[in-house]
Amino acid sequence: MSTTHPKELIPYLARSRWIDPSDARVQELIELRGWRALTQVDAARHAFEFVRDEVAHSWDIRSHRITRTSAEALLHREGLCYSKAMLLAAVLRALAIPAGLAYQRLLFGDTPAEGYCMHGLTWVFLAGRWLRVDARGNKPGVDAQFSLGTERLAFPVRAELGEAELGGNFSMPPASIVAALDANEDLHVLIKALPDSHSLISASTS
Repeated sequence: MSTTHPKELIPYLARSRWIDPSDARVQELIELRGWRALTQVDAARHAFEFVRDEVAHSWDIRSHRITRTSAEALLHREGLCYSKAMLLAAVLRALAIPAGLAYQRLLFGDTPAEGYCMHGLTWVFLAGRWLRVDARGNKPGVDAQFSLGTERLAFPVRAELGEAELGGNFSMPPASIVAALDANEDLHVLIKALPDSHSLISASTS
């Protein structure tokens, strides 16, 4: 599955604290599942389905644990959308598939009065173009799928309620998300500290 990538894609293959394709557990997962023998599209699909289905969304399972990085999300097999998106990016990068991070501004609850937060997704570069996928994890009312055509994301953006696509393809998580993850030890406290679109300023983390 080896390939040569243009210079502009190199940041989307890089290793960092947050997205670590060299992590031993990532490498072991890929070897055990035999994903290197697949086409890039099939490998990406399997990686997406693994993170979506076999790594729990922490809020769904009422966990208090915060997993801050791709390695922690894989170790504990759980995470919020942020770390799940980072984990999928790490697995894709380990497969030599460029991957980045995307964000949506969504309602925190049911009404604008309850505020907004950012939702994390993953960009994947396949067949010469960037695609978005959402490995948040399905549940009643949420049916995200891997798609090379029309996006099948977890949540439709409702502009009339102030929700928005935030744009951008981040090779590392934005500083606002990093700060929230690092500053909190309990997931239920973190949920209230998560940034909204006004805090998404840069991805200048290290």
